[in-house]
Amino acid sequence: MRSDTERRSGTRIATRVPTRVRTTNGHDHTAQTRDVSANGVFLYTNSRMEKGAEMELVLILPPELTSGEKCWVCCQATVVRVEEDGSEFGVAAQIRRMDILPEVSA
Repeated sequence: MRSDTERRSGTRIATRVPTRVRTTNGHDHTAQTRDVSANGVFLYTNSRMEKGAEMELVLILPPELTSGEKCWVCCQATVVRVEEDGSEFGVAAQIRRMDILPEVSA
């Protein structure tokens, strides 16, 4: 039987990646991931998030979660937990959809 505190369905990769967060009301926020899996992400932000909120994330996935290459993705996610620590918020989100973004050459 699986513990109630362990709900992860994918392997988490510890990685600190800058992330753009866009909420459903159109506000953009910056964040930094702590870890990422194919099904979820935990990130830190200075912006308050609410459990159940929908958001869009744009970030670079590490090679461990792709076919060996870093790639940009856009994810649709739902906040499942928020940890408040002073002015910083830890946000756990379940990824519902992940789209690979085309590479942009300079």
